[in-house]
Amino acid sequence: MAATKASKEQKYDRQLRLWGDHGQESLESAHVCLINATATGTEILKNLVLPGIGAFTIVDGHTVSGEDVGNNFFLSNNSIGKNRAQAATELLQELNSDVSGNFVEESPNKLLDNNPEFFNRFTIVIGVQLPESTCLRLDSVLWSASVPFLVCKSYGLIGYMRLVVQEHSVIESHPDNALEDLRLNQPFAELKNHIQSYDLDSMDKKDHSHTPWIIIVAKHLERWLSEHNLQPPKNYKEKEAFRQFIREGIRKKENGVPEDEENFEEAIKNVNTALNPTKIPSTVEDLFNSEECNDVTSQTPSFWVMLRAVKEFALNEGNGSLPVRGTIPDMIADSQKFINLQNVYREKAMQDAAAVSKHVECLLQSIGKPPESISEKDVKLFCKNSSFLRVVRCRSLAEEYSVDTVNKDEITSSMDNPDSEMVFYLMLRSVDRFYQQHSRYPGVYNYQVEDDISKLKLCVNSLLQEYSLNVNIKDDYIHEFCRYGAAEPHTVAAFLGGSAAQEAIKIISHQFVPFNNTFIYNAMSQTSATLQL
Repeated sequence: MAATKASKEQKYDRQLRLWGDHGQESLESAHVCLINATATGTEILKNLVLPGIGAFTIVDGHTVSGEDVGNNFFLSNNSIGKNRAQAATELLQELNSDVSGNFVEESPNKLLDNNPEFFNRFTIVIGVQLPESTCLRLDSVLWSASVPFLVCKSYGLIGYMRLVVQEHSVIESHPDNALEDLRLNQPFAELKNHIQSYDLDSMDKKDHSHTPWIIIVAKHLERWLSEHNLQPPKNYKEKEAFRQFIREGIRKKENGVPEDEENFEEAIKNVNTALNPTKIPSTVEDLFNSEECNDVTSQTPSFWVMLRAVKEFALNEGNGSLPVRGTIPDMIADSQKFINLQNVYREKAMQDAAAVSKHVECLLQSIGKPPESISEKDVKLFCKNSSFLRVVRCRSLAEEYSVDTVNKDEITSSMDNPDSEMVFYLMLRSVDRFYQQHSRYPGVYNYQVEDDISKLKLCVNSLLQEYSLNVNIKDDYIHEFCRYGAAEPHTVAAFLGGSAAQEAIKIISHQFVPFNNTFIYNAMSQTSATLQL
């Protein structure tokens, strides 16, 4: 067992640094369903098989054609005539022996007719190159079963993704520029005592230049507050004065030249970080005020139970603050001083997490669930990330497509710029309409592309009319979409494959924040946009 753990760590080393052991475990217990092993579909799966998802099932009723082999690396000449799901599964499995691959040689529509529950067992369902009618049927089944659904399409030089998930909670959102949680504006008792244990004036030269910058700022802040009516430096001018105040604390040589004390320079540089007021972020406040947090029942997911416990902690023991995060940044200091300071924060974080755990236990008891149904490890992780919690809620496709609930404002305001990515969304919807009427896409099997241009124009106009959209779509786009002939170029498929796999991993691991809810990629200009539709 130890050997396999070590070899796994080696094999997945780079990704473990990204999402940790627990993220990898989520991945390894996931079962992904891919509908249609087209070039885009197999590119998505490739990027999920390599990092080690537990299992995948491909649903595809098509047989492999020469055209498939031309743009799909996971099909070869001798796959022609075979079922596409089977042929792709064989080659994808070669990428990673840890992953189990399965296939179903049927169209999704047939499965939806005979066995719609088939789709409920998956962690996520990814539908590729599907017509609108099939997407809507899947949307309805998966929405009521709360299974995340990712719709992907490569169409000529345009890539499209749509995430459909009722509610997706993220504990570890990994923000890029997270502010440190130092509490210098309202230090807790143990931190106060630790700061008091330092006397900068009576230290020898070595200790003075190896005192952590957090202590330096805290010491100078105490003096500043006593001289300024207990008001911390707020605006730029005051902060500059405070920096100067710290600068004066640097020891001087006999000739009056300041000593080279990097820790003081670090303190001056970090004044903004240090003076950050301790407050609950508005995104977390909104979650605290939500119905899900305030009406906890036996059906409530553990995310909301823990959130409610953190809210109770903030109102009681936390004096209006979230649990202490327990981490401090690296800094110039001697090891012992740094470790002692780190331990002050770490121990406080453990105390806060223990207090939150007590609230969790009481809540679980009140809804008739055993206290061990939420582990201590989960509570600690939740507390550590409590400033960065996020909940993503997407609309269903049914809501997006319905005349009564279509997001007209987003569409019309985006189309103020006639070349915004929104035009591709409207074109893809029009192309789907064309497919419903002619059982083929524009420009396919028709060498009279001119005929299709006028037919597609009718579809565009009927779509705009149906939604009462007063927007203008240039003829260039209609011509372009007919020229595409529904081709799936490998370059677009590969880009979308990477993007979709990344979003699927976010959903599976509940780490990082997935997009909400529509993503359009324009390969002509190498630009993309996220739209809320």
